[in-house]
Amino acid sequence: MYKSGRQRYEKGGNVIYYPSKVKIEADGEIFEVVLRKALMCDVKALYNLFSEYSKAGEMLPRSMSDIYEHLRDFYIAEIEHFDEEDSSEIIGACALTIVWENLAEIRSLAVKRPYTRKLIGTELIAKCIEEARFFKITRIFALTYKPQFFQKSGFKIIDKSELPHKIWSDCINCVKFPDCDETAVMLEFDKFDGVI
Repeated sequence: MYKSGRQRYEKGGNVIYYPSKVKIEADGEIFEVVLRKALMCDVKALYNLFSEYSKAGEMLPRSMSDIYEHLRDFYIAEIEHFDEEDSSEIIGACALTIVWENLAEIRSLAVKRPYTRKLIGTELIAKCIEEARFFKITRIFALTYKPQFFQKSGFKIIDKSELPHKIWSDCINCVKFPDCDETAVMLEFDKFDGVI
């Protein structure tokens, strides 16, 4: 059994793995964080991370079956601990879900405490934007309790009525529908240039 994402990818081939790395400081230590696509063995850690936020009322809950079903949507942030066990720790996650022909959603953005406010969330959003651009998707939205965080990455607050496909596909099954207390944000960019 491989104990870190690096080991799993080295043994399994890196054809679909395009990791990036960032350095952060937490609790007086410098950590190297690997940003990569999620693997099957990450599901339990993702479920635990999302459960922390949903229990605090900061995120809608996600079931294990839902995470498995959408596993290919997820990027994770992982710290490798080079100790006796050579283990790794998932400290953040974010998903890009394609909703329609030219519309995608950023979902389930979460960063484990004490690693918040270290630009991990911003880096995860950047990975999702990069993937959306690869698919030639020029409109990305999110429903969030922290719109100001998304605004730092160029998103603008919009009315939820601008998201008809989202409302009728996922939101109608939400316990908070139709009294959603999240804010809708949207990022639009030209196919050839930058953010509009």
